[in-house]
Amino acid sequence: MFDPHTVLAVLGIAIAGGIIGLDRTAAGQFMISQPIVAGPLTGWLLGDPTAGIVIGASMELVWLLDMPIGTFVPADATIGTISAAAAAALGSPAGASLPVIGFSMLMTTAIVPVTMQADGLIRTWNSRLADMVLSAPGEDRGRALTRAQLTGLALFFLKSFVLYCLFIPLGIAAVGLFGHLPGAFHRALALFVKLLPLVGVALVARKLSMRTIDQYVLIGFVSAAIFGQAIHAPAPVILMFSAIAGWLGARYNERRA
Repeated sequence: MFDPHTVLAVLGIAIAGGIIGLDRTAAGQFMISQPIVAGPLTGWLLGDPTAGIVIGASMELVWLLDMPIGTFVPADATIGTISAAAAAALGSPAGASLPVIGFSMLMTTAIVPVTMQADGLIRTWNSRLADMVLSAPGEDRGRALTRAQLTGLALFFLKSFVLYCLFIPLGIAAVGLFGHLPGAFHRALALFVKLLPLVGVALVARKLSMRTIDQYVLIGFVSAAIFGQAIHAPAPVILMFSAIAGWLGARYNERRA
């Protein structure tokens, strides 16, 4: 399982992931650390872009609105996404199946508290660096500031690098054990992958408040989904039924008012 090729791949992803992780808050902020980018990039580097796309898109929906604003330290979605994509790709050399992808994403729930704790510790240490700069003599403050900036970047990189070196091998081993579980577990995880985007959409809708979403658009969307699955009608017919359902919903709401 852990042949030289796999070990080198883990180290390579740990280095790349450490650099990508700097984009979260430490440097750049070009958004490459977002799951929707980091996941496919990891999958592409490891030869399984499909797993990376599915994991990245799903994780983006789940963690979309968790942002490091003020003193709030969110879960490191970048580490979770890259670790899941790497575990799925390296644990299934022939290509990760849907159940393996689901299992890899499910494992990330266990690492959320660890990433938050590690992020908090690094932020605390970096605040001490700022205090050291302020206490430096005036003529040395410029050099002290440069050293503090570079040290802070190095600490953020090392935090991600160490966590990847820990999480990815554990994930690969867990994926290997998952392959020996009964078929019921595999079917359940395949269903998990299919339903997870709906959970992500629900989380976004809840945080944004459903009042910001046009209820008639929702009625039309739900109607289109039901008609499309129930009667398998052509697209124009489904659109017509959806428009009628939205119009009826609007008239009902007017009568209630």
